[in-house]
Amino acid sequence: MKKLITTAISLCLAASMASPALAFDLTIDAPSGPNYGKPTSVDVVYTADGGAAKNEDVSKNAALIPPSFGSPSAYALNTGEYLTPNLAPKAMASAGAYIGGVTVTPPTIGAATPNSGRTVTGTTPYVGTGYTEVTSDLYYSGGYLATLKIPTIGVNVKVYQGTDSNALAKGAGHFEETSIWNGRVAIAGHNRGANCYFGQIHTLAIGDRITLTTKLGTRTYSVTSVSKVSETDRSALAGTADNTLALYTCVRDQSSYRWCVIAREVV
Repeated sequence: MKKLITTAISLCLAASMASPALAFDLTIDAPSGPNYGKPTSVDVVYTADGGAAKNEDVSKNAALIPPSFGSPSAYALNTGEYLTPNLAPKAMASAGAYIGGVTVTPPTIGAATPNSGRTVTGTTPYVGTGYTEVTSDLYYSGGYLATLKIPTIGVNVKVYQGTDSNALAKGAGHFEETSIWNGRVAIAGHNRGANCYFGQIHTLAIGDRITLTTKLGTRTYSVTSVSKVSETDRSALAGTADNTLALYTCVRDQSSYRWCVIAREVV
């Protein structure tokens, strides 16, 4: 009996070894639809609404090693040292970025000259080709001058005249020495607390849109630079020939610095 069982097992093993191996025929289709593009880092990606994201290099060629913690440009976008300098996309740097140990200088967009004929609260505003003075007829019934919207970070805030605590307690504040419409408009806001309207402006990307509505109309701007500047640096308040916008806020836990966003009118 034992010999019979052994023989049967041997025959089964031989049969199984002689039989062709079975395999599952699995086919996995690549993802399709409007949310998928080709599997490279530089191809256009089409979105569900039919639009297309901008064609930009997001591979290691464009990767940046961030500056040291606490440095003036530690948190600014497009800032740091290229991971692969020999492959870096040289056109990536934007105004205000800190690349390769050098701060990229914003382009000159209009000479700033003092206007001795117009003073505001004891100061002499710097004006370029364009300047619109704040007059009583530009105020809305609520006492504000404008409404500022930044869809990317969910900002929708009224802008009041002045940058003192009273103005910023109500919303954003307009720098009195700057234009309210043509030329350079400069606005400040808190970065924390109940009125934390500008707490995320340092996360804006180049090209993000900002709209400013006044009694003179609505103007759309595109972000051109995001940078960290000294608290004493007021160069962004200088007048410009083009219609531009400057946003200021404090840097959290770094009282010596300010975030400064510059945007230019979309034409």
